[in-house]
Amino acid sequence: MAHAGAKPYTWAGVLAGLLLAVAALVHPAPAAAERRSLSGHTVIVGVPALMWSDVSPERTPALWKLAGAGGTAGLSVRATRPGTCPTDGWLTLSAGQRARLEPGDCVLPAAPETQGVTRTGTIAPGWTQIVADNERTSYHAQVGLLGTAVHGAGGCTFAVGAGAVYGVADGAGRVDRYAPSTDRVAPADWTTCSLSAVEVDDLFRAYQAAGVDAAGQPNNVAAGVRAKAVAAADRRVGQVLAQLPKDATVLVAGLSDTGQQPHVRLAAASGKGFPAGFMSSGATRQRGLVTLTDLTATALDRLGLKQPKEAVGSVWESHRDGGSVAARVDTLRDEDTAAQAIRGVQGSFFWILALLQAAVYGVVWLLLRGRDAPGLRRRALGVARIAALAAASAPVASFLAGLVPWWSAPRPTPVLVAAVAAFSALITGLALAGPWRRSAVVPALAVTATTVLVLALDVMTGSRLQMNSLMGYNALVAGRFYGFGNQAFSLFAVAAVLTAAWLASYPLRAGRTRLAVVTVAAVGAFAVAVDGFPLWGADFGGVLAMVPVFAVLALMVAGRRVSVVKVAVFAAVAVALVLAISYVNARSANPTHLGKFWQDLASGDAFGVVARKFESMLGSLDFWPVTVLLAVGLVLLYRVLAVGRPWRPDLLVRAYDACATMRAALLCALTAGVLGTLVNDSGVIILTVAFTAAVPPAIAVVLRSLERSGGPAGTPARERPAQRSGSAG
Repeated sequence: MAHAGAKPYTWAGVLAGLLLAVAALVHPAPAAAERRSLSGHTVIVGVPALMWSDVSPERTPALWKLAGAGGTAGLSVRATRPGTCPTDGWLTLSAGQRARLEPGDCVLPAAPETQGVTRTGTIAPGWTQIVADNERTSYHAQVGLLGTAVHGAGGCTFAVGAGAVYGVADGAGRVDRYAPSTDRVAPADWTTCSLSAVEVDDLFRAYQAAGVDAAGQPNNVAAGVRAKAVAAADRRVGQVLAQLPKDATVLVAGLSDTGQQPHVRLAAASGKGFPAGFMSSGATRQRGLVTLTDLTATALDRLGLKQPKEAVGSVWESHRDGGSVAARVDTLRDEDTAAQAIRGVQGSFFWILALLQAAVYGVVWLLLRGRDAPGLRRRALGVARIAALAAASAPVASFLAGLVPWWSAPRPTPVLVAAVAAFSALITGLALAGPWRRSAVVPALAVTATTVLVLALDVMTGSRLQMNSLMGYNALVAGRFYGFGNQAFSLFAVAAVLTAAWLASYPLRAGRTRLAVVTVAAVGAFAVAVDGFPLWGADFGGVLAMVPVFAVLALMVAGRRVSVVKVAVFAAVAVALVLAISYVNARSANPTHLGKFWQDLASGDAFGVVARKFESMLGSLDFWPVTVLLAVGLVLLYRVLAVGRPWRPDLLVRAYDACATMRAALLCALTAGVLGTLVNDSGVIILTVAFTAAVPPAIAVVLRSLERSGGPAGTPARERPAQRSGSAG
């Protein structure tokens, strides 16, 4: 019991030391040396709306040959709105940051006044207004960055097509050479400038010709019309490839959507350093997936220029895989299929999950209204317990479904739903399979521990299950591509808190308080390391939320009083820790957004980043019915748990009898959701997931306690001293 008197500062220091030690394991590579001299010829070919499903050896021989000879990937083209228009795509290339044309009808870029071939340059129409508008957005995109970098190194830019002018213009909107189409370009023109850009707009013109419906959605383009447009685009790409010098680097990008319907588009590259295989980038860390802002970083790298800090992308990297071009193209087609399927069913999944939990709550409420009954009611309690465990298993099952190639099925959505249901049933079955099934706590503990381990192993091995998952992320939203997304963080944090608290209950009941606190500290250090380590979870806000939560949990398990001063100390430790991780990561060759936050802090831009995330968090509260329900539920639960005067006190006392740390577990789990909501831009969705993760396993514990006692009625037992896991004050 000597540990019970340990100061919270000691535990805060131990936790901070563990995380700093983990962060120190990554030896930051020195930043790339600044390079100013231009090298070689780089040609960017933009084909708005092009996808891998358009590519075949018969219809697109030039693109097929390019895919077989170089690097290939799906391209996330998300700019400032869900559907990226052609001008948005070209301006994003120009800035290396998400940019837009506002106000913007989704049309092709405006042609410059110069209509013919010119070797004296031209100006992008409306450039001054475009620059001013993008400086005012939350991304503060500096359009013209790519062209300015080339001019600063003494090079020139060549644009073919109106869109290309927006892509490679400098800060004043000027390109050095211009041609309206590929038909007007001679072979010698490709060797004059180090950077060239080509607009191939045949496919998007087919959509323009079809018009839009009353809702602003593009009308359907017949398959034959699309195939014809794709073939025309391929001929123009082939025309460019045939005229380029042999040492040229070619970057092909389907750099926009057709309107409001986003897709994963095409990215391909050829030239030295791009062997045949899948491409990836530091921005995605996903095999076969890159982003539009990466295109700017790659062009700068191929030209031998240092990437300005305003450009947020990473360089495309190709990895030889030895597979056939047909196999790679099929994989990349599936990538878009998976993203579309997830986008279509994600909302329904959350509604079904909410309804399942509501049904469990309703059944439990009906059962609690009755009196003791030795037969039917006990069986009903057992069935309700199984349903509660299934509801608790569904979130992690939605990630495990990624182990099944559901996207390859003729009807992927039903297969995805079946996979989630099957994994949920498997986890529930394992939780109830062994001799521990008679325990009130262990089955629920098995579910939460499985959740923690699955999510931890996933982010530690590349975040494969996070991508295109129901509670993860996908390339269409493009908010994150690796590590923990906000929903996954909330699920992981709550499951880790419950796991730590319930594991600690066993030594606590045996009177081994020191071991109980060490258990909480060990699980907490592991969870914070997984969440905050840049190579794993890479989650800034998660560290801020979890450090004080686990510290408070340790205090409650130790029987110590929780005060405002102590919480403030732990919050300060969390801030110091996340800044230390950010500082270390900022010194690496390819920093994550943690390192970039430190860079923003050093340059004075951090306030804008924080303000943008805070505004996004506040925006999540706009759907007031959900916000009000969550607020009411949160207040009631805190009153029940913190004040200690619940409706039906016998129920919680029985739960406390079954688990000495139940009160601390639920208080800290809910607090993790509240803090996560405040420090992340997803806002109220984090608290929603926290309820989803915390309440069903707790209900399963309560139901088993009632089942063993014969029913919901009975005289509540007096709470034992060992069960009073801390006090809030």
